[in-house]
Amino acid sequence: MCDAALPISLDAWLARLEAAHPVGIELGLERVAEVARRMGLLEAPLAGRVITVAGTNGKGSTVAMLEALARAHGVSTAAYTSPHLLRYNERLRLDGKEADDALLIAGFEAVEAARLDGEPVSLTYFEVGTLGALWAIARRPPDLAILEVGLGGRLDAVNVIDSDVAVVTTVARDHAAFLGDDLEGIGREKAGILRAGRPAVLGSTTLPASVRAVASELGARVVALDEAFWRQGDGEGWSWAGQGGAGESLTLAGLPDPGLPLDNAATALQALALTGLPLDPDTCHRALARVELPGRMQWLGRWCLDVGHNPHAATYLAERLLARPCAGRTIALLGMLGDKNADGVMTALAPAVDAWVAVGLTGERARTADDLAERLVARGEDVWHRAASPAEGASWLAARLAPEDRVLVCGSFFTVGEVLAWWQSSAQTEADETAIEGAP
Repeated sequence: MCDAALPISLDAWLARLEAAHPVGIELGLERVAEVARRMGLLEAPLAGRVITVAGTNGKGSTVAMLEALARAHGVSTAAYTSPHLLRYNERLRLDGKEADDALLIAGFEAVEAARLDGEPVSLTYFEVGTLGALWAIARRPPDLAILEVGLGGRLDAVNVIDSDVAVVTTVARDHAAFLGDDLEGIGREKAGILRAGRPAVLGSTTLPASVRAVASELGARVVALDEAFWRQGDGEGWSWAGQGGAGESLTLAGLPDPGLPLDNAATALQALALTGLPLDPDTCHRALARVELPGRMQWLGRWCLDVGHNPHAATYLAERLLARPCAGRTIALLGMLGDKNADGVMTALAPAVDAWVAVGLTGERARTADDLAERLVARGEDVWHRAASPAEGASWLAARLAPEDRVLVCGSFFTVGEVLAWWQSSAQTEADETAIEGAP
């Protein structure tokens, strides 16, 4: 960054951050930790309790359910997640409300002052955003801070903060350019958020052995799905059994379907219980019944939006769609980045999809619609259309759906975010037209 006058708007700040560092992702904690130290973020606890969530898939839904459950119990919360769908403000929620522009800008200014206080430290967009969010949380420490790891775990900027409870949801292949293709190596990176003597909640029964190995090396207390906590049943009326901070047995029955993976719901309950919060059955029921997470199995009429972008997530999506048959066709509107495993995603989705609309994305990591379409055609799939953007593809498809058809929008946060914006714009346009027609 230069020494020019600081920009005053959030959009200007974000544009500046995007241009300030030569690479978008640069793993390592040395630079982040130095600036965090200068900001005083390492001198006192960030919150009454901190839960850090890492994993390939399921982080966002686990964080959402942790937040909903805690808030329903009267606990003050801060939740930091990434990336966002429509607004950068989505990344930081304080007591369930998105941070306003002024707070985010103040955080960026605090980071800028600290990184220039002495030998200048270069930071990425994500690192500045993370430090700014931590600064905002620390200004009014909540009872519970929930931090979602951006990429990996061990070297992610979020890991500069020690958690009281660490959660690893799943481990699968993704971000190969940074984490490699070896599941054991990826697992070790994810497990980098674990801390000695503190609970490590393992939310999948198929984690690589390296996760437990790291826990054992550290002396972390392993609390694993189907070993220390369980969930039984699917959909409405499922039950959970786990343990509290002192190891006491806990049970909850007749729980509602949150519309999100139940393994992640069970994991959220277990992690929250380990903070020492007594779980009230009625309160848990209400919280899970009302939890919302845009872009994760989000149904807008006949359109299902999900940010799944790797084979593991796509397999879950296909299973959910097959368990919910429709009278018509299922059309996938697919847009993916160039560094993602498109062929693996197509293979996983194919059993649940009748036809495809391939859409292109923009940016240095973009993948074109033609690339996706050619891969689909080579597999013998029915490609209805190729569109330059998700919004263009959604508009084209909306005009051609039969009443009994449904649409799956997936492949990237960028794909879902743009279609969600298109949907909201279309709904507003329709409302405006209706108002004009009804005017005297």
